[in-house]
Amino acid sequence: MNRFESPFVIAEIGCNHKGDIETAKEMIRVAKIFCKVDSVKFQKRTNKELLSEEQYNSPHPNPINSYGETYGKHREFLEFDLQQHRELKEYCEEMDIIYSTSVWDLTSAKEITGLKPKYIKIPSACNNNYDMLNWLCENFQGDIHVSTGMTTKDELNELIDLFREKNRMEDLVLYSCTSGYPVPFKDICLLEISNLKNQYAEYVKNIGFSGHHLGIAVDVAAFTLGANVIERHFTLDRTWKGTDHAASLEPEGMRKLKRDLMATHEALSFKEKEVLDIEKPQRDKLKFRPN
Repeated sequence: MNRFESPFVIAEIGCNHKGDIETAKEMIRVAKIFCKVDSVKFQKRTNKELLSEEQYNSPHPNPINSYGETYGKHREFLEFDLQQHRELKEYCEEMDIIYSTSVWDLTSAKEITGLKPKYIKIPSACNNNYDMLNWLCENFQGDIHVSTGMTTKDELNELIDLFREKNRMEDLVLYSCTSGYPVPFKDICLLEISNLKNQYAEYVKNIGFSGHHLGIAVDVAAFTLGANVIERHFTLDRTWKGTDHAASLEPEGMRKLKRDLMATHEALSFKEKEVLDIEKPQRDKLKFRPN
């Protein structure tokens, strides 16, 4: 019998659609039909709520990746409005793949809640936005996924206390994550999955892993350590302009990731009997027989 739940694989499109809804739909189609993942995830920001006036009007820190003359205009260019998110959710439903979105502020959380997705993601940068977390715990009926990158133990404890107080632990998915783009292997710190599992697995819905590294071997290891939800950034072309593409998987990589995770899931079992049926012909033919 398998010891692990089947892996749930999320292709995070995020802002890798370059602000174009037809590109976003193409990415949904590829993620579903070619990669065979379980869910796609976007991002929702209210930029003037998130950014100070100075931040909004400053140049992008890496101009080669910018879609606007200021950082604020860059972010607005990549932002889909609520109607476009509704359109994407409906398209996901047509394609039979789960839609979700990371929300970065209270306004975005309220807007996306109105779409009634199956889950909403809280990025590491916002997991101490307690106004937003309180509101979601009280008003959003789906699962709440939270990344724990760049988070202190005290901040994590405060997050857990909030979900306990709101009786939402059973709807919480906690992700091990290192916030870097891309993350070198030495900084992935996979054993943090074991820490999360040992401390919280019996209380939360699931443990996840959000990876920003290169390749797919690490994700298989994350799954074997107990992260049943695997999230990776997804792009159609890693050479496209933007900060996330370099840490994203192209379609062939995402397809192989889902394939390898499913193979690993099938292999993660104990022997049901001492000699399996597949071994019997080899035993009869090859096994040493003492005199």
